[in-house]
Amino acid sequence: MHEIRYSAPRSLDDAVALLAADDARVLAGGTDLLIQLRAGTCPSRHLIDVKRIAELATLDVDASGALRIGAAVPCWRLADDARVRRSFPGLAEATALIGSTQIQSRATIAGNLCNGSPAADTTPALAALDAVGVVVGPAGRREVPVASFVTAPGKTVLGRGELLVELRVPAPSAHSADAYQRFIPRNEMDIAVVGVAASITRDGARCSAARIALGAVGPTVLLAEDAARALVGGTLDDAAIARAAAAAMAAARPITDMRAPADYRREITGVLTRRVVAEAARRALQGA
Repeated sequence: MHEIRYSAPRSLDDAVALLAADDARVLAGGTDLLIQLRAGTCPSRHLIDVKRIAELATLDVDASGALRIGAAVPCWRLADDARVRRSFPGLAEATALIGSTQIQSRATIAGNLCNGSPAADTTPALAALDAVGVVVGPAGRREVPVASFVTAPGKTVLGRGELLVELRVPAPSAHSADAYQRFIPRNEMDIAVVGVAASITRDGARCSAARIALGAVGPTVLLAEDAARALVGGTLDDAAIARAAAAAMAAARPITDMRAPADYRREITGVLTRRVVAEAARRALQGA
């Protein structure tokens, strides 16, 4: 590792100024960044630790039911929060899958998103919930949908001097729920070969709204819009769920690598889509 300059600002303005003035990287949890530094794949010589900025440590469900997650909130807080588990169970599931207990004490889902991995667990879970990221930089604030935040593997919409300060998840509609599942070749401590998230809103036996997001089967998270359309307006029966699964498989753009062949990933996409849609629909019915 090369020599590193370390800064720990206590205000958002100071963090933006440091980022804009230098070729720096934000350190939220560091569980990916420190590995990249050690491997020599991150050329930055300046780390900006944002964990001391109070507004980035906010985790809150407001009166409307909307969720705010500060960029420095560690995964364990999110996965352990009863409000999150109750209202956003799929997001809680995805967060709980990130690494070990030790990793979860440091890692953040904002960092999981900004790392730009196609196999990130929380990115499809957030995309299925129509979450947005609040970005602050020299030009002010802007909001970016999570579904379009990552532009390519390891690349995001963030420009020089910009940082992600929080994630906002809209309040769930009545009679709605989400779910997330992934496939990994080992029992734990592995990254997704395929990950699928679904958010379902019910009107009795019928589906009135749906979002399905796919991870690890494309260069970025994929919204399977045809799969969602296969569900909306119809009864949430086995035939409809099978059509959604087939559409999700068609939307997938997997590659073959050392972890799985493309055809296998595509098949697993269909399997997981059936499972998460059925689970989200069951949860939505239970909460009706």
